[in-house]
Amino acid sequence: MAPKRFPILFITASRIGDAVLSSGLIRALAEEVEGARFTIVASALTAPLFTEVPGLTRLIVMEKRPLGLHWYGLWRQLGAQDWGLIVDLRGSPVSTFMRRRRRAVHKPGGAAVHKVIEAARLLKLEENPPAPFLYTSSEIEARAEALTAGDTPILAIAPAANWVGKIWPAERFGHAARKILGPGGALEGGRLMILGGPDDRDVALALSGVLPRARLIDLVGSESLLVCHAALKRARLFIGGDSGLMHMAAAAGVPTLGLFGPSDERLYAPWGQNTRTVRGVRSFEEIRAQDPRLNQALRHMMDLKVEPVVVAAEALLTETASES
Repeated sequence: MAPKRFPILFITASRIGDAVLSSGLIRALAEEVEGARFTIVASALTAPLFTEVPGLTRLIVMEKRPLGLHWYGLWRQLGAQDWGLIVDLRGSPVSTFMRRRRRAVHKPGGAAVHKVIEAARLLKLEENPPAPFLYTSSEIEARAEALTAGDTPILAIAPAANWVGKIWPAERFGHAARKILGPGGALEGGRLMILGGPDDRDVALALSGVLPRARLIDLVGSESLLVCHAALKRARLFIGGDSGLMHMAAAAGVPTLGLFGPSDERLYAPWGQNTRTVRGVRSFEEIRAQDPRLNQALRHMMDLKVEPVVVAAEALLTETASES
């Protein structure tokens, strides 16, 4: 007899990084709850991350509307259903007005911890927090395999960010890539994978001249998020700033080096054993003292030089050599 269906409403984050960091909760529920059937509510940005979740019944794209009317619209769509569990990472009041056996709603405040642990607290899993995990399909994996086919190692770079304060200059990414992939480098003769969204083409163009075209894998704006995630599984190393792609790389299991400045690595570091972070001479607190709301058009990453990044990258490659 087939297990009885257990309907779960999962309201995920509206930003890619936060959605990835909490994605392990879906895997934990899928593996532990017999008959789990998911209705996932996401933004237009994050919905593509969840198309391959097992037991997915419905994927709802919800965009913010004035006066919180998006929550009213969601209640209109789903309020008549009986839910086994509602997980709300956005901390909305909507679950209060829905029939459910149990709900787990994010509440701000409390001691600041890494975002993976913060998400795990919702399901009382903080002692063994579920690592970020994204489901793919055989078709997605085959596409990634075709894009990355070759015998030489891949250095993956995501040079863009959603705010100028987080952007490490493209020319420094290029310089670091040349040192790592060039003669005498840790990945000498390897290929360069460039990742980003449709709006990141200018940044990617600045890197396209680093290597001959035959050694470039340009995925900027041309492939889905899940294909990029699957392609990252085939990379030897990822380098990028604090972004959704950085967290996708860590979730893919590739050794990940996160470049930090105006964000706190204690909360947002890439999650996993084979991950490291590096920053310039200023601490997060020093940067925030200069830019209290972290919203000014200041290039906070300028004090991170190329050499410390290359040294950290080479160290991470050495530490993970036995796993490649």
